[in-house]
Amino acid sequence: MKILLLLVITLTFPAFAQDSIVLGVHSKTAPLEWRNNGVDQGFNIELMDRIGQLTNKRILVRRKSFQQLVQDVYNPNSDIDVIVVVSPVNMDRKLAQSDPIYATHAKAYTLQGKGLINSWADLIGKRVAIKKGAFVDVFLSDHLQNFDRVDVDLYETGFQLLIKNQVDVVIAESFVARRLLPLYPSVRSSSDALIYGAFNFVANESKTELMYQINEALRQLKLSGEYDRLVNKWFGTGREKVDLTSSEKRMFALAILVAIISAIGMIFTGLISASLRRHTKALDAELIQRRRIEAEISELSKQFQSVLDGIPNGVTIVNQDLQHLWSNDNNIHLLDSAAFYYIDNHAFVLKTAVLEVLSSQTPLIAEMRYQQQFWQLQIHPIAEKQVVILLEETTEQHRLRQANEEVSRLASLGELSAGIAHEINNPTGLIVHAVSLFTAALKDLTPAARHYQQQNPFWLIAGLTPDVAIEELQYSCGSIEEGAKRISRIVNDLKRYAMPHIADQYARVCLNDVVQVAQRLTANQTKVHQISMRLCQPSPIIKGDAQQLHQVLINLIQNACHACTEQHGEIIIETRIAGNTAILSIIDNGCGMSSATLKRITEPFFTTRRNEGGSGLGLSVCSKIIKEHQGEMQMQSSLGKGTQISLIFALEQHT
Repeated sequence: MKILLLLVITLTFPAFAQDSIVLGVHSKTAPLEWRNNGVDQGFNIELMDRIGQLTNKRILVRRKSFQQLVQDVYNPNSDIDVIVVVSPVNMDRKLAQSDPIYATHAKAYTLQGKGLINSWADLIGKRVAIKKGAFVDVFLSDHLQNFDRVDVDLYETGFQLLIKNQVDVVIAESFVARRLLPLYPSVRSSSDALIYGAFNFVANESKTELMYQINEALRQLKLSGEYDRLVNKWFGTGREKVDLTSSEKRMFALAILVAIISAIGMIFTGLISASLRRHTKALDAELIQRRRIEAEISELSKQFQSVLDGIPNGVTIVNQDLQHLWSNDNNIHLLDSAAFYYIDNHAFVLKTAVLEVLSSQTPLIAEMRYQQQFWQLQIHPIAEKQVVILLEETTEQHRLRQANEEVSRLASLGELSAGIAHEINNPTGLIVHAVSLFTAALKDLTPAARHYQQQNPFWLIAGLTPDVAIEELQYSCGSIEEGAKRISRIVNDLKRYAMPHIADQYARVCLNDVVQVAQRLTANQTKVHQISMRLCQPSPIIKGDAQQLHQVLINLIQNACHACTEQHGEIIIETRIAGNTAILSIIDNGCGMSSATLKRITEPFFTTRRNEGGSGLGLSVCSKIIKEHQGEMQMQSSLGKGTQISLIFALEQHT
């Protein structure tokens, strides 16, 4: 298939009829050429008739098969001298050919619902029907394509194979395809023009003179405007004419249509222009809308980026090669620090963690440490080779958790202390009762022992003389009684620590009276120190339990005495009013406390005087009592400079 023939017209100049031109016709495509009631007609027929008139030659029409016509045009002795074929644009022929008669093109056709063909590349691997000898065939002879070619004798044969699913695509000339599409409704045009071509008169090289005459006549028709009239008559404004072979009446109707085609063209052009203007306005409005939306999206993107950058936590997206695809750069440096490790002290390697998350596609959530800080690390897979890394500091949460555990532990300790106190109280009471009996008995036995010693001078009690033995027994009873009372005091402190407060039993308490009572009860301990009393007048009044407040102040005074030396010890006790609060302060110039000790001073059983008999419950009980009174205990201390403890209460009123 070297040549696509939409119309084949042959001009013959036989030796016996030099003034005649025979037209051989192969195509049946309207409006180029066809036969109606035995009469050959169409654009090519009428054009050739006018060329015959200008060259003073009679036009004869002869129809042959496509293959026969191709053979005749190459045979200088055949009765076929000239044919009309389609030539691909920019492709020379070895035969003599005329100026272009009419432009055409070829494109792809597929079944309805199949994908569009946008270029030759879309045909790769498909079965494509090509008409043998057509101008598509000629074009492909110099343009190799990667598809499976199926040669057919007619375009209609290709359409039939397409319906039977024996080919995927048919490349056909547009005039032929338009005639065939109404006959095959399941076929559709699926591409723009793939090949452009033009109709030309083609003759054997021996007919060069004849081709010269045809060209001259064709140019004359174009210059006179008659060629344009024929084009408008048969093609209109670029649209293919309907097939007029059905009846003479339709032929007449089309002739009328050709007559008014110019007016219709102007109307059509005006409508198209108006439509284009409306479409242009719509496109402009759409463009404005798109620009506005793009600006909003850009602004939203900036806001989103600003939010991400403002997040205090670190957010980073990395791939499996640890390339940072995006990051807000907050604390990301920790990931590469050797001081950043798991809370169980295992080393952290970022690449190992990322690869594990990517391989398992399971998030990693771990508690981390960095110097004195605590962090939560999260690594989540978000793509096949990407993860998002989240870093959040949890130092405060960790400390709160520790504090909560400490509170729970202390609560459990309080409950345990209450039970221990109950168990210890019973044997302690028995000891105190028995010691009292032993002391009384020793007083009664002393005269009898002296009388018996006079009768038996060598009598010994536990290896001691009776006087020494009785004195030792009296001393031991005193020691036992003092130890039992000390045990009782510790037990009472434990019970007080574990005992819930009863706020509704509080009464009005004069703070100055509390100070004076405590000072009298501790006079024996404070007599070796310089005591200063700075009491506010009138005395502040608070709501509370006087006995509990006495206990607190006595404990604080005793602690101050323990912290001061006997020679230079100075203790100041003062009361004052500040706004709506009453403040009771105890200030000493003793040894003071370190910051570590100050943090733990109110913990139960914590004491710096363990070797001196301290139980570590005094300040714990004091702190509990102050909290029950809705008060606050503030402590300031420095090693070697002394300590100040201030008790702050809500002021009830002045006296």
